[in-house]
Amino acid sequence: MIFESEKDTKLQKNAIQCFVNLFKGDFMRLSHTDVDYKVFDKDKNLIAYADIIVENKSLRDAYPLTIGVRKLLKLSDKRLNPVVIWYCTDGIIYGRVNQISGEIKWTNEELTAHYSNKKQFKYVRL
Repeated sequence: MIFESEKDTKLQKNAIQCFVNLFKGDFMRLSHTDVDYKVFDKDKNLIAYADIIVENKSLRDAYPLTIGVRKLLKLSDKRLNPVVIWYCTDGIIYGRVNQISGEIKWTNEELTAHYSNKKQFKYVRL
C-alpha cells in the first residue's frame, strides 16, 4: 500500500483549493480508500468528484500526464463529473475524465493512462 507523504497531502490540498476557487466552491476530503475529494459549488451542492496527482514538474514539462488506471476507474465509477487534477510546481492542469483521451500502458507493475494532448486540458497558474 502506498501512503501519501505530508508534503503531498499539503500539495493536494493546495491543488483542490485552487480548483474550487475558480467557481467559489468548496471541497471535502474523502477516505484514503475512496477518491480524493468531493467538490461543491458555492451553494454547497455536490457537483463533482476529484482525484489529485502531484507532479514535481512545471506546467510546461508535465506532459505526458499520467494516472493509474485503477484510480481512474474508481473516479469514473462516481459518474458525477469526475475530474483529474495534476498539481505542478507552478499551477494545476485539470480535465473531466469523460472529455479526455489518452493511451494505456503497462509501467512500473501497473496499468497507467498517459495523456499527451494539451488541448484537452485547462490550466491555472499558481
